[in-house]
Amino acid sequence: MFRSLVRHIFHFILFFVGTISIVYGISWLLSQKNFQPEYGISFNHEHALHLELDWKLVYGDILTDLQPKYIRLAAMWDEVEPQKGEWFFEHVDFMLDAAAANNTKVLLVVGQKAPRWPECHIPQWAEDVSVHDRREQVMSYVSTVVERYKDHPALEYWQIENEPYIPFTFGECAAFDQTIVEAEVSLVKQIDPNHPVVLTDSGEMSIWYPAAVGGDVFGTTLYRIVRTPSGRIWNYDWMPPGFYRLKSELFGLSPETFFVAELQAEPWFTGDGPNGTSLESQQETMTPERMAQHIAYADHVGASRVYLWGAEWWYWMRERHNNSSFWDIARDILTR
Repeated sequence: MFRSLVRHIFHFILFFVGTISIVYGISWLLSQKNFQPEYGISFNHEHALHLELDWKLVYGDILTDLQPKYIRLAAMWDEVEPQKGEWFFEHVDFMLDAAAANNTKVLLVVGQKAPRWPECHIPQWAEDVSVHDRREQVMSYVSTVVERYKDHPALEYWQIENEPYIPFTFGECAAFDQTIVEAEVSLVKQIDPNHPVVLTDSGEMSIWYPAAVGGDVFGTTLYRIVRTPSGRIWNYDWMPPGFYRLKSELFGLSPETFFVAELQAEPWFTGDGPNGTSLESQQETMTPERMAQHIAYADHVGASRVYLWGAEWWYWMRERHNNSSFWDIARDILTR
């Protein structure tokens, strides 16, 4: 009996190690091709404000100096509908109009979740209503935003929610309703059949289903070095870029329908963002050399487009700490 148990355990270990080896080998082989993706930028004006920057000046410099062809913005619910039925679109209008003037195409995020902390951007008034009423209000907000911008010359893609299927709790998202994501996608397609829909998911912490099959384009996040809640630094340098390509092909994604929605190009902060994290600590998870490594890595994951994450921080480093190296790297990759 004991020998039989040991034999079964041994066979299981061999199977497990063999499977891991095969997946790693395939991933390594798939890593050899350079897909030469096009690069864009993610930008959040509230994060720029949090860094005590003039966000319009930051945004203007991004468009005119870095000259991105593509930019990822958000119409955050708590900003555009601060009170029920009262709409404020001045900031989103400004960003889309400026993008159009600079021939920059916009991927516009709409939904309960949007890029940047606190992840969920649900207005307080909507958190205080019943679940049924909140669902109706979500759909009303989505409908209003899509109707407003569906014919804007800068609009290229809609992104519905941000990592809506992530399999763990992150951010201030107690009121987030995952069950209506499919309905949001259907609503956007009904109102605006002319612009494709993007759904996103975690690159490292998810298997990607159903986000990979729920929209027209799938976008993965790609973080290469993080800091755990206990303060330990963890990196994914051991993971071949072909691992992402392998996952994308399992879901039938072509490079044209596979984006990197966020490529880490800023540190993993320990406190209240950059202002609450020492420069020494920031350097532990982001240097110019590592940023360049991340870009080189992303060239091989199989995506046709990559949005760099951290533009507000590059500007902050340039203006507050006289370090333009990150900004310069971004300019080089965006204008190549």
